[in-house]
Amino acid sequence: MLDLEYLERFIGYLYVEKNASPLTLQAYRNDIMQFLELERREPGRLTEVNHLTLRRFLAWLKDGDYSRRSIARKLSATRSFLFYLQKEGLIKSGKWASVARPKQEKNLPGFLYYHEVIALLEAPDCNKPLGFRDRSILELIYSSGLRVSEVVGLKLDSFQPQERMIRVFGKGSKERIVPVGRVAAAILIDYIDNTRPILAEFNQDGGNFRELFLNRWGKPLGDRGIRYIFKKYISQVSYKTGITPHSLRHSFATHLLEGGADLRVVQELLGHVNISTTQIYTHITRERLSEVYRSAFPRK
Repeated sequence: MLDLEYLERFIGYLYVEKNASPLTLQAYRNDIMQFLELERREPGRLTEVNHLTLRRFLAWLKDGDYSRRSIARKLSATRSFLFYLQKEGLIKSGKWASVARPKQEKNLPGFLYYHEVIALLEAPDCNKPLGFRDRSILELIYSSGLRVSEVVGLKLDSFQPQERMIRVFGKGSKERIVPVGRVAAAILIDYIDNTRPILAEFNQDGGNFRELFLNRWGKPLGDRGIRYIFKKYISQVSYKTGITPHSLRHSFATHLLEGGADLRVVQELLGHVNISTTQIYTHITRERLSEVYRSAFPRK
């Protein structure tokens, strides 16, 4: 159908012009497909949409079982699509920006205190190859504040042991160079020299993989594998709910700020485009200060 052709053209534009990742492209496609499916139930054509059409989509989302965050994302993706069609001359000008997104809940990201992080890092059995690999992954995520997708994308030559730096590709395939702490670097060197070759021998297909982290079959470790590893160990050391691998990244940023790091430096280390994204961690540190104050101050 014509509207699906428009959608694929837009997805191609995001890939080529905006360097969007495959996950981002799939999210855009799914969200916009919902809009197109709704429009097929109504009379008229995509070329005749206006801001009232977008308002109808917003109302439909609010009636559904969607969180404010999901509604905001779907509306943002659809508005971008309509702006693209308008720019290409495929639809008439519309007041797309007049359809406001719902206000977001200000939820602070989950994080671990330093003693909880240490307990997590020391949970794997380093006498076993898989345990040492797991320790290497956890140490690296915390030491450098990496996303799971960034860890999955690491190659053997991503790590520069002499400089204790690692090259990662973040959202939108944006490259950045991040320091690796002394402890994490030493463990990572040991993993590359001694543990990874053992895991590589389990590969029965003869493939010569260059990915840094391998699974029990000697093949590249994926996103799901890393999340399973994290869940396995966090359940052993913490009763907190909602803690994910991303919580280690949150902990990295929070502990840096608590130690006096500049917000702009933390922004660069995390690979955030906007400083506003990093500023949420200042709220976490304030919560931590308040908690310590309440527990330590005698005149409650």
